Amino acid sequence: MRFHKPLIICVLALACACRKPATVSSPDGFIGVAFALSEAGEPSYTVTVDGASFLEKSALGLDADNVNLSGGFKIKKISRSTADVTWTQPWGENKVNRDRHNAMTVSLEGENGVRMDIEFRVFDDGLGFRYCVSASADTLILRGERTQFCFAGDGESWSIPGDFNSYEHLYRRMPLSDVKDANTPITVKFSESLYASVHEAAIYDYPEMVIKHLNGTAFEASLAPLTRKADTPCASLGGSFASPWRTIQITRSAVGLVNSPLILNLNEPCKIDDVSWIRPMKYIGVWWSMHLGIESWGGDKYHGATTEAALHYIDFASENNIQGVLFEGWNDAWRGSEALPDFDFTKAAPDFDIEKVLSYAREKGIAFISHNETGGNFTRFEGQISDDMDWLEANGIHALKTGYAGSGLYGGIPRHSQTGVRHFQKVVEKAAEKHIMIDAHETIKASGIRRTWPNFMTRECGRGMEYNGWSAGNPPSHHEILPYTRLLGGPMDYTPGVFDVEYRSIAGKPQVRDWGRPGTECRVNTTLCKQIANWVVLYSPLQMACDLLENYNEHPAFQFFRDFDADCDASEALQGEVGEWIAVVRRCGNRYFYGATTDESAREITQPLDFLKEGVTYDAVIYADAMDASWESNPYAYTITRQTVSKDDTLTFHLATSGGVAVSFIPAP
Repeated sequence: MRFHKPLIICVLALACACRKPATVSSPDGFIGVAFALSEAGEPSYTVTVDGASFLEKSALGLDADNVNLSGGFKIKKISRSTADVTWTQPWGENKVNRDRHNAMTVSLEGENGVRMDIEFRVFDDGLGFRYCVSASADTLILRGERTQFCFAGDGESWSIPGDFNSYEHLYRRMPLSDVKDANTPITVKFSESLYASVHEAAIYDYPEMVIKHLNGTAFEASLAPLTRKADTPCASLGGSFASPWRTIQITRSAVGLVNSPLILNLNEPCKIDDVSWIRPMKYIGVWWSMHLGIESWGGDKYHGATTEAALHYIDFASENNIQGVLFEGWNDAWRGSEALPDFDFTKAAPDFDIEKVLSYAREKGIAFISHNETGGNFTRFEGQISDDMDWLEANGIHALKTGYAGSGLYGGIPRHSQTGVRHFQKVVEKAAEKHIMIDAHETIKASGIRRTWPNFMTRECGRGMEYNGWSAGNPPSHHEILPYTRLLGGPMDYTPGVFDVEYRSIAGKPQVRDWGRPGTECRVNTTLCKQIANWVVLYSPLQMACDLLENYNEHPAFQFFRDFDADCDASEALQGEVGEWIAVVRRCGNRYFYGATTDESAREITQPLDFLKEGVTYDAVIYADAMDASWESNPYAYTITRQTVSKDDTLTFHLATSGGVAVSFIPAP
């Protein structure tokens, strides 16, 4: 048999070209990505930073029943594009964001006509990639991913365990190579000038991802299963689908991660036409007294959400420039059952006059924030969701807190599974139809969908304030880890603001619920001023002052919350280190609010005020730890001082152990 020599050369050249890496880099050249196919048609990628290896060869692909999505591919086309646009959102850390990236899409053709596009977007502060699959099958059963993150070197990491039911864990600080599994965001410091965080963006109709250790500093994506049973698949998908973006933020400083808009940029634009009803606000409520064990959610004489209490909280909000009150436990649902009985989410407890409370809230101009606790029984909630949302809309209620307390979703379904993702998205979309904002607890991780559905205001998805009420609490460094990890995904309803950090005000009050208090260890592990600063540092567009009202009454330091505005226009993390300290400023109109907090170590920080507007003089009110303050021995010692400052000035602050400083900058008359 004779072969035509030029044809052989052309075929070989095409085969070599298909295996030659296809590359794309960030607009500033800082980050480079290379895609390649092996001889077996298996996709992989590598990443360089400043020309040095950052991710070594890392596999790509998916595992599905009866369809090969991990190998046997050929490159059909490679397309590239660039973008440099600004876009706005109705609320956020920054209302104006810049999306500047270079993109590359590798179109692959596999066996039996399967097509898979792997899309890369590379920004100056990181990259994202996702899979877009098209197959002839009506349904694809997904078993997992082959996606790897094979780091070229070790580093110091901060993460929580890879749990498919809860994010309410303390963060672990350890070498990256010692991490066995981790939920995302997982943040790593490789050097004094190189930080990174692995996460995901735009999670829709797809299970959540954790990363599991392979060897050395190599990790592989692991997806939440549909159920807790052995050998359960991860998802049932249509023949055509797009995965969430797998993201790696890469910056030269720790605060660079905090300031990155990468997660938001990888989400679609807003799908709600009229967003005028979506409004950030400050709020208060009876929630904290329940976690202290001095009041109950209902069913007994210690019920916290009574008509009398509601009217009192509405009055306090009206008198203190607070826009909303959360009425947690107002439903006739609790009655002492740990399992939570079947209940109507629109029916009030016998001692809560819903009509009177709603009327009084309207009269005072205070938002009624409703509360629906499902106990994880999402099917019961879905059965009532239309009636519930109709009732909320009819009564002028535009904010709803949802809860899914327990070990998972009803029927042994992991919270972070595809079923959970679908449920939480259904709630958000139904709420959007009725002009209702959502604050979700025990839900799925934040992945930037607030850009697309801005009525999803905030969520818990982390170990919040309540752990201080009935355990040894959150350690001092917790608040200096959250901004660099959990909050990279989006806002957190941490519910800060406890002024009575040692619970002196509840002495002698009956403990109506035993939360397993460990005696004298039970307290908030910060100074008073750190609690004030956390209103700025721990971002949420629905920001709570959670303490008992008696601890705020006539307290001079509560003036900061009265002045504070939850609706900021721009934000910047100014300086700090992961797990050690952080300083943040937020601009709200012509005013600025500054907060800085530290871990167990006291420190002095010098802060240039170059973030202030040129040519404007400001009255700075400084709420600071006293020189003898200490979170352990003297947490209440603070000072309030006033200075006239401008953009050219610099301030120096003393932060006590687990302390903080908060400053309001208001233009001078």
